Amino acid sequence: MPIKYKHFTIGVEEEYMVIDPITKELRSHQQKIVQEGQKVIKDKVKAEMHQAVVEVGTDICADVNEAFMDVGTLRKTIAGIADELGLWVGASGTHPFSHWESQLITDHARYSEIVNELQEAARSNLIFGLHVHVGMETREMAIHIANSVRYFLPHIFALSTNSPFWEGRKTGYKSFRTKVFEKFPRTGIPDAYNSIEDYDNYIKLLVKTNCIDNAKKIWWDLRVHPFFNTVEFRICDIPLTVHETIMLAGLFQAICAKIYKLRTQNLNFMMYSRALLNENKFRASRYGIEGSLIDFGKEQEVNTRVLIYELLDFIDDVIPHLGSRNAISHVHKILEEGTGADRQLKVYENEQNLQAVTDFIHGQFLIGL
Repeated sequence: MPIKYKHFTIGVEEEYMVIDPITKELRSHQQKIVQEGQKVIKDKVKAEMHQAVVEVGTDICADVNEAFMDVGTLRKTIAGIADELGLWVGASGTHPFSHWESQLITDHARYSEIVNELQEAARSNLIFGLHVHVGMETREMAIHIANSVRYFLPHIFALSTNSPFWEGRKTGYKSFRTKVFEKFPRTGIPDAYNSIEDYDNYIKLLVKTNCIDNAKKIWWDLRVHPFFNTVEFRICDIPLTVHETIMLAGLFQAICAKIYKLRTQNLNFMMYSRALLNENKFRASRYGIEGSLIDFGKEQEVNTRVLIYELLDFIDDVIPHLGSRNAISHVHKILEEGTGADRQLKVYENEQNLQAVTDFIHGQFLIGL
Protein backbone atom coordinates (compact mmCIF):
# COMPACT_ATOMS: atom_id res chain seq x y z
CA MET A 1 0.00 0.00 0.00
CA PRO A 2 1.51 3.38 -0.96
CA ILE A 3 2.39 5.74 1.89
CA LYS A 4 0.42 9.00 2.04
CA TYR A 5 2.77 11.96 2.53
CA LYS A 6 0.06 14.62 2.16
CA HIS A 7 -0.32 15.30 5.88
CA PHE A 8 3.30 16.50 6.28
CA THR A 9 2.27 20.11 5.80
CA ILE A 10 4.67 22.93 6.65
CA GLY A 11 4.28 26.12 8.68
CA VAL A 12 7.16 28.57 9.10
CA GLU A 13 7.64 31.30 11.72
CA GLU A 14 10.50 33.79 11.39
CA GLU A 15 11.71 36.50 13.78
CA TYR A 16 13.24 39.62 12.20
CA MET A 17 15.34 42.40 13.69
CA VAL A 18 14.43 46.04 13.17
CA ILE A 19 17.51 48.19 12.51
CA ASP A 20 18.21 51.92 12.47
CA PRO A 21 19.76 52.54 9.00
CA ILE A 22 22.08 55.27 10.35
CA THR A 23 23.42 53.89 13.65
CA LYS A 24 22.88 50.23 12.58
CA GLU A 25 21.63 49.57 16.13
CA LEU A 26 18.44 47.67 16.90
CA ARG A 27 15.54 50.07 17.16
CA SER A 28 11.96 49.93 18.43
CA HIS A 29 9.44 50.23 15.61
CA GLN A 30 6.80 51.19 18.23
CA GLN A 31 4.57 48.43 16.76
CA LYS A 32 4.13 50.46 13.56
CA ILE A 33 5.46 47.62 11.37
CA VAL A 34 2.97 45.25 13.01
CA GLN A 35 0.07 47.73 12.69
CA GLU A 36 0.79 48.45 9.02
CA GLY A 37 1.56 44.79 8.31
CA GLN A 38 -1.77 43.61 9.72
CA LYS A 39 -3.58 45.77 7.15
CA VAL A 40 -1.94 43.71 4.40
CA ILE A 41 -1.15 40.25 5.82
CA LYS A 42 -3.61 40.17 8.76
CA ASP A 43 -2.54 38.01 11.69
CA LYS A 44 0.54 36.68 9.89
CA VAL A 45 2.60 39.41 11.60
CA LYS A 46 2.79 40.07 15.34
CA ALA A 47 4.84 41.78 18.01
CA GLU A 48 7.44 39.97 20.08
CA MET A 49 8.72 40.55 23.62
CA HIS A 50 11.32 43.11 22.54
CA GLN A 51 10.11 46.08 20.49
CA ALA A 52 12.94 45.68 17.97
CA VAL A 53 11.60 42.25 16.93
CA VAL A 54 8.86 41.43 14.42
CA GLU A 55 7.51 37.88 14.13
CA VAL A 56 5.81 36.51 11.03
CA GLY A 57 4.13 33.19 10.33
CA THR A 58 2.99 31.51 7.14
CA ASP A 59 -0.30 29.80 6.42
CA ILE A 60 -0.36 25.99 6.53
CA CYS A 61 1.59 25.12 3.37
CA ALA A 62 1.12 21.89 1.41
CA ASP A 63 4.81 21.72 0.44
CA VAL A 64 8.10 23.63 0.36
CA ASN A 65 7.16 25.49 -2.81
CA GLU A 66 4.09 27.00 -1.14
CA ALA A 67 6.22 27.79 1.91
CA PHE A 68 8.79 29.55 -0.28
CA MET A 69 6.12 31.75 -1.83
CA ASP A 70 4.59 32.54 1.57
CA VAL A 71 7.89 33.34 3.36
CA GLY A 72 8.99 35.37 0.32
CA THR A 73 5.82 37.46 0.46
CA LEU A 74 6.21 37.99 4.20
CA ARG A 75 9.83 39.11 3.87
CA LYS A 76 9.04 41.49 0.99
CA THR A 77 5.99 42.91 2.80
CA ILE A 78 7.82 43.56 6.09
CA ALA A 79 10.90 44.98 4.32
CA GLY A 80 8.66 47.33 2.28
CA ILE A 81 6.78 48.60 5.33
CA ALA A 82 10.04 49.09 7.27
CA ASP A 83 11.47 51.01 4.33
CA GLU A 84 8.47 53.37 4.29
CA LEU A 85 9.01 53.99 8.01
CA GLY A 86 12.70 54.75 7.44
CA LEU A 87 13.83 51.47 9.02
CA TRP A 88 15.70 48.35 7.95
CA VAL A 89 15.00 44.69 8.71
CA GLY A 90 17.41 41.77 8.82
CA ALA A 91 17.61 38.11 9.78
CA SER A 92 20.36 36.94 12.12
CA GLY A 93 20.21 34.93 15.35
CA THR A 94 21.72 37.87 17.26
CA HIS A 95 22.47 41.48 16.39
CA PRO A 96 26.25 42.01 16.02
CA PHE A 97 26.59 44.76 18.62
CA SER A 98 23.31 46.08 20.10
CA HIS A 99 22.97 45.71 23.88
CA TRP A 100 19.77 44.26 25.30
CA GLU A 101 19.76 46.71 28.23
CA SER A 102 18.82 49.58 25.91
CA GLN A 103 15.96 47.72 24.21
CA LEU A 104 12.32 48.30 25.14
CA ILE A 105 9.94 45.49 26.14
CA THR A 106 6.54 45.30 24.43
CA ASP A 107 3.68 46.31 26.71
CA HIS A 108 1.64 43.10 26.85
CA ALA A 109 0.32 41.02 29.77
CA ARG A 110 2.03 37.81 28.60
CA TYR A 111 5.45 39.46 28.25
CA SER A 112 5.11 41.28 31.59
CA GLU A 113 4.35 37.95 33.23
CA ILE A 114 7.38 36.24 31.62
CA VAL A 115 9.69 39.13 32.56
CA ASN A 116 8.30 39.12 36.11
CA GLU A 117 9.02 35.41 36.45
CA LEU A 118 12.30 35.09 34.57
CA GLN A 119 13.70 38.57 35.26
CA GLU A 120 17.05 39.27 33.56
CA ALA A 121 16.98 35.94 31.70
CA ALA A 122 13.89 37.26 29.86
CA ARG A 123 15.05 40.86 29.43
CA SER A 124 18.36 39.71 27.94
CA ASN A 125 16.71 37.23 25.57
CA LEU A 126 17.26 39.47 22.53
CA ILE A 127 17.53 36.70 19.95
CA PHE A 128 15.93 35.71 16.66
CA GLY A 129 14.86 32.19 15.76
CA LEU A 130 13.18 30.08 13.10
CA HIS A 131 10.33 27.72 14.00
CA VAL A 132 9.13 25.07 11.56
CA HIS A 133 5.89 23.13 12.08
CA VAL A 134 5.45 19.80 10.29
CA GLY A 135 1.89 18.44 10.16
CA MET A 136 1.14 15.03 11.67
CA GLU A 137 -1.55 12.43 11.09
CA THR A 138 -2.18 11.99 14.83
CA ARG A 139 -0.64 13.15 18.12
CA GLU A 140 0.38 9.52 18.77
CA MET A 141 2.43 9.55 15.56
CA ALA A 142 3.74 13.02 16.45
CA ILE A 143 5.32 11.83 19.70
CA HIS A 144 6.88 8.80 17.97
CA ILE A 145 8.38 11.02 15.26
CA ALA A 146 9.52 13.65 17.78
CA ASN A 147 11.33 10.98 19.81
CA SER A 148 13.22 9.73 16.75
CA VAL A 149 14.08 12.99 15.00
CA ARG A 150 15.81 14.36 18.13
CA TYR A 151 18.97 12.61 16.91
CA PHE A 152 19.14 14.79 13.79
CA LEU A 153 18.53 18.16 15.47
CA PRO A 154 22.25 19.04 15.86
CA HIS A 155 22.99 18.16 12.22
CA ILE A 156 20.33 20.55 10.90
CA PHE A 157 21.07 23.15 13.58
CA ALA A 158 24.72 23.20 12.41
CA LEU A 159 23.52 24.26 8.93
CA SER A 160 21.44 27.10 10.43
CA THR A 161 24.11 28.67 12.66
CA ASN A 162 23.89 32.44 12.18
CA SER A 163 24.80 34.26 15.42
CA PRO A 164 28.57 34.58 15.90
CA PHE A 165 28.48 38.00 17.62
CA TRP A 166 26.94 39.22 20.88
CA GLU A 167 26.98 42.79 22.18
CA GLY A 168 29.94 43.81 20.02
CA ARG A 169 32.09 40.75 20.70
CA LYS A 170 33.14 37.83 18.56
CA THR A 171 31.87 35.01 20.77
CA GLY A 172 33.84 32.09 19.33
CA TYR A 173 30.50 30.34 18.71
CA LYS A 174 28.75 29.89 15.38
CA SER A 175 25.43 30.11 17.24
CA PHE A 176 25.58 32.19 20.39
CA ARG A 177 21.80 32.58 20.24
CA THR A 178 21.35 29.13 21.78
CA LYS A 179 23.71 30.03 24.64
CA VAL A 180 21.56 33.09 25.42
CA PHE A 181 18.33 31.07 25.29
CA GLU A 182 19.66 28.32 27.58
CA LYS A 183 19.10 30.70 30.53
CA PHE A 184 15.38 29.93 30.17
CA PRO A 185 13.87 26.88 31.90
CA ARG A 186 12.55 23.96 29.82
CA THR A 187 14.91 24.51 26.87
CA GLY A 188 17.28 22.25 24.90
CA ILE A 189 16.71 18.86 23.35
CA PRO A 190 13.91 17.07 25.23
CA ASP A 191 13.75 13.56 26.62
CA ALA A 192 11.95 10.82 24.71
CA TYR A 193 8.41 10.01 25.89
CA ASN A 194 6.88 6.53 25.98
CA SER A 195 3.52 7.75 24.67
CA ILE A 196 1.47 10.87 24.04
CA GLU A 197 -0.28 10.21 27.40
CA ASP A 198 3.13 10.21 29.10
CA TYR A 199 3.91 13.59 27.52
CA ASP A 200 0.47 15.04 28.31
CA ASN A 201 0.78 13.90 31.95
CA TYR A 202 4.10 15.73 32.22
CA ILE A 203 2.40 18.93 30.98
CA LYS A 204 -0.55 18.45 33.35
CA LEU A 205 1.80 18.01 36.31
CA LEU A 206 3.65 21.26 35.48
CA VAL A 207 0.35 23.15 35.17
CA LYS A 208 -1.05 21.61 38.36
CA THR A 209 2.08 22.59 40.34
CA ASN A 210 2.14 26.16 38.95
CA CYS A 211 5.42 25.68 37.06
CA ILE A 212 3.62 26.84 33.91
CA ASP A 213 0.13 28.09 33.11
CA ASN A 214 0.03 26.51 29.65
CA ALA A 215 2.06 24.19 27.43
CA LYS A 216 3.42 27.05 25.30
CA LYS A 217 5.94 27.67 28.09
CA ILE A 218 7.70 24.47 27.07
CA TRP A 219 10.55 26.02 25.07
CA TRP A 220 12.38 22.89 23.93
CA ASP A 221 14.25 22.58 20.62
CA LEU A 222 11.33 20.54 19.36
CA ARG A 223 7.93 19.83 20.83
CA VAL A 224 4.67 18.20 19.98
CA HIS A 225 2.59 21.33 19.66
CA PRO A 226 0.06 21.76 22.48
CA PHE A 227 -2.81 22.89 20.20
CA PHE A 228 -2.04 21.77 16.64
CA ASN A 229 -1.30 18.33 15.16
CA THR A 230 2.29 19.31 14.44
CA VAL A 231 5.82 18.68 15.55
CA GLU A 232 7.42 22.10 16.01
CA PHE A 233 11.18 22.47 15.43
CA ARG A 234 12.63 25.40 17.37
CA ILE A 235 16.39 24.78 17.41
CA CYS A 236 17.50 26.89 14.44
CA ASP A 237 18.83 30.44 14.24
CA ILE A 238 16.86 32.60 11.81
CA PRO A 239 18.79 32.27 8.51
CA LEU A 240 20.00 35.24 6.45
CA THR A 241 18.05 34.22 3.33
CA VAL A 242 14.70 32.71 2.38
CA HIS A 243 16.44 29.85 0.49
CA GLU A 244 18.12 28.74 3.71
CA THR A 245 14.84 28.91 5.64
CA ILE A 246 13.07 26.73 3.06
CA MET A 247 16.01 24.31 2.92
CA LEU A 248 15.76 23.82 6.71
CA ALA A 249 11.96 23.42 6.53
CA GLY A 250 12.42 20.84 3.76
CA LEU A 251 14.94 18.88 5.83
CA PHE A 252 12.67 18.79 8.88
CA GLN A 253 9.72 17.68 6.74
CA ALA A 254 11.76 14.97 4.99
CA ILE A 255 13.11 13.54 8.25
CA CYS A 256 9.57 13.31 9.65
CA ALA A 257 8.41 11.58 6.47
CA LYS A 258 11.33 9.13 6.60
CA ILE A 259 10.71 8.18 10.25
CA TYR A 260 7.02 7.76 9.36
CA LYS A 261 7.94 5.49 6.44
CA LEU A 262 10.16 3.34 8.69
CA ARG A 263 7.33 3.10 11.23
CA THR A 264 4.91 1.85 8.56
CA GLN A 265 7.46 -0.88 7.77
CA ASN A 266 7.73 -1.79 11.49
CA LEU A 267 11.25 -0.35 11.61
CA ASN A 268 12.47 2.06 14.24
CA PHE A 269 15.29 4.56 14.36
CA MET A 270 17.73 4.15 17.24
CA MET A 271 16.92 6.30 20.33
CA TYR A 272 19.65 8.16 22.17
CA SER A 273 19.56 9.92 25.52
CA ARG A 274 19.16 13.65 25.88
CA ALA A 275 22.60 13.81 27.55
CA LEU A 276 24.33 12.33 24.48
CA LEU A 277 22.36 14.43 21.98
CA ASN A 278 23.28 17.60 23.88
CA GLU A 279 26.97 16.82 23.31
CA ASN A 280 26.29 17.15 19.57
CA LYS A 281 24.20 20.26 20.07
CA PHE A 282 27.10 21.95 21.87
CA ARG A 283 29.48 21.04 19.04
CA ALA A 284 27.05 22.39 16.44
CA SER A 285 26.62 25.69 18.32
CA ARG A 286 30.38 26.06 18.77
CA TYR A 287 31.69 24.99 15.35
CA GLY A 288 28.69 24.95 12.98
CA ILE A 289 29.57 22.76 9.99
CA GLU A 290 33.32 23.19 10.53
CA GLY A 291 33.77 20.68 13.34
CA SER A 292 32.81 17.10 13.98
CA LEU A 293 29.81 15.47 15.64
CA ILE A 294 29.64 12.13 17.41
CA ASP A 295 28.24 9.17 15.50
CA PHE A 296 26.79 7.33 18.49
CA GLY A 297 26.31 4.10 16.51
CA LYS A 298 30.04 3.96 15.68
CA GLU A 299 30.99 5.63 18.98
CA GLN A 300 33.40 7.99 17.25
CA GLU A 301 33.76 11.56 16.05
CA VAL A 302 32.86 12.13 12.40
CA ASN A 303 33.31 15.26 10.29
CA THR A 304 30.02 17.20 10.44
CA ARG A 305 29.88 17.60 6.65
CA VAL A 306 30.17 13.81 6.25
CA LEU A 307 27.25 13.29 8.64
CA ILE A 308 25.17 15.86 6.75
CA TYR A 309 25.81 13.95 3.49
CA GLU A 310 24.76 10.76 5.30
CA LEU A 311 21.58 12.54 6.41
CA LEU A 312 20.86 13.51 2.78
CA ASP A 313 21.28 9.85 1.76
CA PHE A 314 18.98 8.75 4.60
CA ILE A 315 16.09 10.97 3.43
CA ASP A 316 16.70 10.64 -0.31
CA ASP A 317 13.90 8.12 -0.96
CA VAL A 318 11.13 10.34 0.49
CA ILE A 319 12.22 13.62 -1.16
CA PRO A 320 10.55 12.89 -4.57
CA HIS A 321 7.19 12.31 -2.83
CA LEU A 322 7.50 15.63 -1.01
CA GLY A 323 8.65 17.62 -4.06
CA SER A 324 11.51 19.15 -2.08
CA ARG A 325 14.58 18.14 -4.12
CA ASN A 326 15.30 21.67 -5.31
CA ALA A 327 14.84 23.27 -1.87
CA ILE A 328 17.00 20.72 -0.07
CA SER A 329 19.77 20.94 -2.70
CA HIS A 330 20.61 24.35 -1.16
CA VAL A 331 22.47 22.32 1.51
CA HIS A 332 25.32 21.92 -1.00
CA LYS A 333 25.64 25.71 -1.31
CA ILE A 334 25.90 26.04 2.49
CA LEU A 335 28.53 23.29 2.62
CA GLU A 336 30.55 25.17 -0.02
CA GLU A 337 30.06 28.80 1.06
CA GLY A 338 29.51 28.39 4.79
CA THR A 339 26.58 29.06 7.10
CA GLY A 340 25.27 32.53 7.90
CA ALA A 341 27.75 32.67 10.80
CA ASP A 342 30.68 31.83 8.51
CA ARG A 343 29.62 34.52 6.05
CA GLN A 344 29.15 37.13 8.81
CA LEU A 345 32.62 36.32 10.17
CA LYS A 346 34.14 36.65 6.69
CA VAL A 347 32.67 40.15 6.32
CA TYR A 348 34.09 41.06 9.72
CA GLU A 349 37.53 39.70 8.80
CA ASN A 350 37.54 41.80 5.63
CA GLU A 351 36.07 45.00 7.09
CA GLN A 352 37.04 44.79 10.80
CA ASN A 353 33.78 46.61 11.43
CA LEU A 354 30.52 45.35 12.95
CA GLN A 355 28.46 48.04 11.19
CA ALA A 356 29.57 46.40 7.93
CA VAL A 357 28.31 43.06 9.26
CA THR A 358 24.92 44.67 9.98
CA ASP A 359 24.87 46.10 6.44
CA PHE A 360 25.55 42.57 5.16
CA ILE A 361 22.72 41.07 7.25
CA HIS A 362 20.29 43.68 5.92
CA GLY A 363 21.55 43.18 2.36
CA GLN A 364 20.90 39.42 2.47
CA PHE A 365 17.29 39.71 3.65
CA LEU A 366 15.64 39.71 0.20
CA ILE A 367 18.32 37.78 -1.73
CA GLY A 368 16.71 35.20 -4.01
CA LEU A 369 13.31 36.91 -4.11
